[in-house]
Amino acid sequence: MAKKDGGDDLQLGLVQMQLAHAATGERTIIVLEGRDSAGKDGTIKALTEHLSVRSTRVVALPKPNDRQKTEWYFQRYVAQLPAAGELVIFNRSWYNRAGVEVVNNFSTPEEQAQFLKDVPDFERMLVESGIKLVKLWLDITKAEQKERLDDRASNPLKALKRSPLDAVAQDKWDDYTKARDAMLLATNCAVAPWICVRADHKKKAHKAIIRHVLRALAPDEVAKTVEAPDKDVLFPFEAKALKDGRLEK
Repeated sequence: MAKKDGGDDLQLGLVQMQLAHAATGERTIIVLEGRDSAGKDGTIKALTEHLSVRSTRVVALPKPNDRQKTEWYFQRYVAQLPAAGELVIFNRSWYNRAGVEVVNNFSTPEEQAQFLKDVPDFERMLVESGIKLVKLWLDITKAEQKERLDDRASNPLKALKRSPLDAVAQDKWDDYTKARDAMLLATNCAVAPWICVRADHKKKAHKAIIRHVLRALAPDEVAKTVEAPDKDVLFPFEAKALKDGRLEK
C-alpha cells in the first residue's frame, strides 16, 4: 500500500487487516458512540464495505427486556464479544447507560454512577484478555444535527433510521453535552482511550477513522504504510478538548 493512501488503498488495508486477524485469531472490538445522527451507520458501511460477513458482526442491541433488566448490566454485551478472528462493531454499546439513559431517565442516578465506576475495570479485563478495543466518539455541531434529523424525518428512504428519540435530540442538546462530558472524563483511560472524531464532513471523518483503525489494529506491515489521520478531524480525548472548541458544546 502506498504511503500516500487513497480510498482504495485504505479499503485494501482493511481487507489485509482482516486476513491477518483470521490467521492469528485476533479478537477485535470497535465501539461507535456519538450524538444522534452523528454518522455511525455510515461509518460502519465505510469500515465493512469489503470485509467478510462471516468474520464481521455489527451489534446494535434493542432496549433490554424485562428479564435482561434484572441481569448484571454488562451481561448481554458480554454475550456479543468476538471469538477468534472476529471483528465486532458495536453501534452504540454499554455506553447507553452513560448517554441516552441519563438524559431520558431510563436508569437511576445510582445505576449510572455505578456504571461509570465499573466500566474502566470492565474494559481493562477485555483488553487484558487479549481483545483489542477501539472506542470512537463521533461529534457534530447542533446545526448539522438539525439538518440531518430534518432530512431523516422527510426522506422515505431513511424511515428505518427514525427513532422516537430524534424528536428530543435538539431540545436536549445541552443535557446530552453534559452526559457526554461526564462519560468521557470518567471512562477515558490508558488501556481503553476515547478517540474523538469531528464528523460534520462525512467523507473526511470516514477516512480519518479508517486510518486510525488500521494504525491501531492492523499488523505492523500494514499499519506503517498508513498516514496519520488529520488531527483536525480525529484526536485522542483530553479534558481540555471540552473547552477549546474541538468538541461541541
